[in-house]
Amino acid sequence: MALPIAAVIVGLILLTWSADRFVFGASAFARGVGVSPLIIGLTIVAFGTSSPEIVVSVLASVQGNPGLAVGNAIGSNIANIALVLGAAALVTPLAIGRGMVRRELPILLLASFGVLLLLADGELGRLEGSALLAGLVAFTAWMAISARRAPPPGDDTPEVVRGMVETIPDTTRTGPAVAWMVLGLLLLLVSSQMLVWGAVEIAGQLGVSDLVIGLTIVAVGTSLPELATSVVAAFRREAGLAIGNVVGSNLFNLLAVLAVPALIAPLAIDAEVLARDYPVMLALTVILFLIALGRRGQILRWQGALLLTAFAGYLVYLGITVTA
Repeated sequence: MALPIAAVIVGLILLTWSADRFVFGASAFARGVGVSPLIIGLTIVAFGTSSPEIVVSVLASVQGNPGLAVGNAIGSNIANIALVLGAAALVTPLAIGRGMVRRELPILLLASFGVLLLLADGELGRLEGSALLAGLVAFTAWMAISARRAPPPGDDTPEVVRGMVETIPDTTRTGPAVAWMVLGLLLLLVSSQMLVWGAVEIAGQLGVSDLVIGLTIVAVGTSLPELATSVVAAFRREAGLAIGNVVGSNLFNLLAVLAVPALIAPLAIDAEVLARDYPVMLALTVILFLIALGRRGQILRWQGALLLTAFAGYLVYLGITVTA
């Protein structure tokens, strides 16, 4: 058991670092050749920050562990809302902007119900995967148009877009950028393989499904960057960035992390996912939307505490059902 645990820990650390270096290198290279920050943020940064989940899910699916791929995507969404936003709200109440209520949150809610319909037959095939990616392309194009039409910063620029653009490195040196991009991509593949191997080994030795490991260890591990970003944003009183970070990540988990492995090999959806895990994710998404529609439009500290309690309760319930 010691070696698989070490592989998971080292894999998660390298996965986070290599994704950051890949995004840094690719963004700097794109800026160096004259690509606009908006396009870089909506493409390279958006996909790059979701690359750990995407690569892990693809490798898991190819190697015959679809439960790990599905659990990674759905578990990450649960962790992002209940753990990440809950922890950030404890630091300071998170005000949800009107633009977020009008644009990104309704899209996330629509995508959550739409994916549920696609999963209802117990499989996510290539056709459904293509439909999800088409939805992602449409969302990206719409965000680009909305951002271009928005007034200058400090305004109604979509928070998802603003957060992505703000992470672009302020450098145009293409040589080091290419080196970081290649190194980041190689380490991303290696660390993802380490994580998948360790997770599958742990699942086998504990006698649980790879779905459960994907929902817990892998999902929480790949959500750590979002947790760090959102908590730091909360300390800096940048609530929009904290929430935009989570909403953008959840959309990419649904429209890319589930879709890409489905294009390679159809994903079998465990009945437990539809009966237990997806309803939890959907309920948390609805709760977030209702909080945003509230009179204050804020995630208050007591609500953050409830979100964290809900996350702990979900983990306990997961443990009970697995044991049973």
